[in-house]
Amino acid sequence: MRALLVVNPKATTTSEYNRDLLIRALRGTVDLRLEYTMRRGHAVSLVRDAARDGVDLVVTLGGDGTVNEAVNGLLAADPAGTEGAAYGAARRPRLAVVPGGSTNVFARAVGLPRDWAEATQVILGALRDDRTRTIGVGRADDRYFTFCAGLGLDAEVVRRVERARLKGRVSTSGLYIRSAVAQYFTETDRKTPGMTLSRSGFPDELGLASAIVQNTAPWTYLGEREIHASVDASFDTGLDVLGIKVLRVPSTARLASQLLRGRARISGKQVMIVHDVYSFVLRAERPMALQLDGDYLGERGKVEFVAVPEAIRVVC
Repeated sequence: MRALLVVNPKATTTSEYNRDLLIRALRGTVDLRLEYTMRRGHAVSLVRDAARDGVDLVVTLGGDGTVNEAVNGLLAADPAGTEGAAYGAARRPRLAVVPGGSTNVFARAVGLPRDWAEATQVILGALRDDRTRTIGVGRADDRYFTFCAGLGLDAEVVRRVERARLKGRVSTSGLYIRSAVAQYFTETDRKTPGMTLSRSGFPDELGLASAIVQNTAPWTYLGEREIHASVDASFDTGLDVLGIKVLRVPSTARLASQLLRGRARISGKQVMIVHDVYSFVLRAERPMALQLDGDYLGERGKVEFVAVPEAIRVVC
C-alpha cells in the first residue's frame, strides 16, 4: 500500500519525536512517502498530486487545518467532482488523521483518541483490519469543510486568534475564551443584524446576526468539554445551522451558558436551528468574517453551502 504522510511542523503539539515514531510505525505497514507543509494551502496541492499519482492512503500529522487541506486535496483530485459521491469515496485514497494540533476536533469526532500515540495505534489496527468509515463533508462555495463553518462572530474570533498566534501566542482554550470576550465587546457589530438564510421550499430567515454551520457534533471543544451548537449534527446527514438573531448582552450570555452545558439542546427566541439541510445560502448586508474548520478565510457577503454525502473514507 502506497501512502503519503503530510506533516505540519508548525502544528501546536507536533514534534520531531512523535513525527519520527509515527514514521517508523507506518513504514512497518505501508510504502511511505513523507512531505512537510511549507505554507498555508500547501497540503492541498501535496495531497491532490499524490491522489492523482495513485497513492492509496493519506496520513496527516497536524491540526484541523491540515486535515481540512488534505480533504480539499482529495476531492480536488477527483475529476468527476462530488457527483455520485459514494462511488467517488470508494475510489479516492483513504484518509488517516493523527492529532497534532491544539483542539483536533475532526480526529475526536471520528472516535480517535486525543493522544497522538494512542490514535496511531488505533489507525494501525484499522489498517490491518481494513476498517474505514465513510463520511460526508460540507462545501462553502468552492471550499470543503469537515466539521464546522461560521459566518459572523465565531469567524471573527478565529481571525482574532490567528492574529494572536502570528504574534507568538500559543493556541489554547484560554486564548479562545479571551479572544471571544474581547471580540464581542470591542469590535463585533452587535446592533445591526443583516444576514439572511435562504433554502429551497422555505421562507427566508431574516435578520440573523451570526451563523454556525455544523457537519458533525460537537461543534468544538474547550479542553475536554464538548461544545454543541446542534447536538443532532452528524457526518451521516446533511448540515445543521444555528442562526443567532441578536447579539445583545443578556441573550448572548444565555446562549453561551447553553453552549457550555455539553449536550444540552440550544433553545430560545434569540436562535434559529435548522437540521439536516443539503443546500442553503447565507447573504449578509455587509461582508462578514468566514471560517471553515477553524481557519479564517476572509470576509464574504454571500456563501452557498452544500452537503456532500459519503465523500471520503476515514481510517479509524
